[in-house]
Amino acid sequence: MRVALDSIGHGLAHGTQLGVDLARYPPVLCAEHASFVTLMVAGKLRGCIGKSRACNPLVADVAENAFAAAFEDTRFAALTSAEVDDIDVKVSVLSDPEPLRFTGETDLLSRLRPGIDGVILECGSLHGVFLPDVWQTLPEPRDFLSNLKVKAGMRSDYWSTEMTALRFTTASTSLSAPSGTD
Repeated sequence: MRVALDSIGHGLAHGTQLGVDLARYPPVLCAEHASFVTLMVAGKLRGCIGKSRACNPLVADVAENAFAAAFEDTRFAALTSAEVDDIDVKVSVLSDPEPLRFTGETDLLSRLRPGIDGVILECGSLHGVFLPDVWQTLPEPRDFLSNLKVKAGMRSDYWSTEMTALRFTTASTSLSAPSGTD
């Protein structure tokens, strides 16, 4: 959490993400893990950026994703210093994705675990990810999958035998930013 807050503070002060010295962190935080950083202001989404597959040490991934969620999420204007006191930051560390085997859309829907599974949906070059938290706003598997298809760039009713899905879980922690983050 401290790395995420420090990266946002560094971004506000310097316009760049926080550099991470891996020697300062225990090995468990230097292992490769995928993460997402979600920012909320007044209970509303303010940014969410991450990776669905591990490719960086966790602390470096969190620093990068926190900066990107605050300043590069194209759905929102860059975070301002006026907003930082009201921001809630959530870091979600993803488990390794596991393939879901299914014979069709109905079978896939029956295999989803509402409230537990994050899902990566892919079909050709189209790709979408929903974290397990999305189940809070889309609790029905059919709605969850339809909205994930749209996020991936498909029609909500699209189906193809080429479609693949992977599931993952998350370990998450959240914190409100203290005044004067840097």
